[in-house]
Amino acid sequence: MRRNTDATQRSILRIRDALAEALSVIAQRPVRTLLTALGTILGVGAFVTTTGLAETARAQVSSRFDALRATEVRVQDAAPDGTNPFPVDVDERLEQLNGVNHAGLTFAIPDNGTIQARNTATRPTGTTTPIPVIAATPGAIDASLPTMAAGRNYDQWHQQRGEHVALLGRVAADQLGITRIDHQPVVFLADTPYTIIGILDDVRRNPDLLLAITIPTTSADAQFDTRSVERNVIIDTAPGAAQLIGTQAPLALRPQQPERLQSLVPPDPKTLRNQVEGDVQSLFYALSALALLIGAVAITNATLLNIIERRPEIGLRRALGARRTHITAQITLEAALTGIIAGTIGAILGIAAVTAVAVTRTWTPTIAPAVLLAAPLIGVLTGALAGLIPALKASRTPPADTLRG
Repeated sequence: MRRNTDATQRSILRIRDALAEALSVIAQRPVRTLLTALGTILGVGAFVTTTGLAETARAQVSSRFDALRATEVRVQDAAPDGTNPFPVDVDERLEQLNGVNHAGLTFAIPDNGTIQARNTATRPTGTTTPIPVIAATPGAIDASLPTMAAGRNYDQWHQQRGEHVALLGRVAADQLGITRIDHQPVVFLADTPYTIIGILDDVRRNPDLLLAITIPTTSADAQFDTRSVERNVIIDTAPGAAQLIGTQAPLALRPQQPERLQSLVPPDPKTLRNQVEGDVQSLFYALSALALLIGAVAITNATLLNIIERRPEIGLRRALGARRTHITAQITLEAALTGIIAGTIGAILGIAAVTAVAVTRTWTPTIAPAVLLAAPLIGVLTGALAGLIPALKASRTPPADTLRG
């Protein structure tokens, strides 16, 4: 601050001088400054953490809202009348749709007492064990997301030729005593031999496959009376494609009468996700606002105490020609700088908190750049508003009173 020699000119306060003075005052008592800014630090930190975790959780929402179920679509007969509503090339038609990974037809073969599984490779005496039998196309097996313990899935060549090949689920294989397929074990279904070419160790869908013997649908139709069995299609879709595939599948399978088929599509988690995110964000934003309010009160109180301690200094400034606006600007600037320091520290703590949570949950931390830019701004506004009332009070104090204090 300086006073012009020209008596007609009023004193001026350079921005550079005011900034240097404010930094000097803040640096003189770093511990007090930090404690004063603690509320703002917590408020800004909570704001950055809340926003960052919301963005990070949104990026990982597919895994939090049952991604496996969200990529599964089933199609069934909407009006069963004892006939088969599905074409023979279900796999090919559906896998041509954009967003379909695997798809196929499956149905259970009814047990009328004639189906008995006999493992002649390890039980030559013909011991029989009742085991369910399921017919499925290769695409239906793939859509179940299997893990093979041995061998492989049968393919379209087996399906089209109606080959007598089969897959065993892990439980069924244990019942039959089959642990290897390199010696080409055979099971008999109604005296018809089926060569085991694979053993399913696990499936992420259709757990019934682990309990059963699974054969191609063409083989089942040729050997058993399957005209009245209930058939359904299972589809494995790419993330986000289930709703679209649910509308397209009936048209692709039965273009002349799509209403005959009904798609069972998992509910879209978007509404629930938005509701949960909105509730969580509202709660944390309220806590952030409360912390900022506490921080503003702390800055106000600390600034008032600081003004009391600096009454002689303020009186001397006024006596030397400092205007009220200079005192107001100086003290408000000090409070604003305290706020921007608090906002920066709070942003750093918020980033650290988001990163820590993301790492522990194996997520990818995501924070919008606008949030990081807003954090210091929130600190500046909080500090400036908190310091404005004490600054106005200090500027209105008569110089003579302050010098006497």
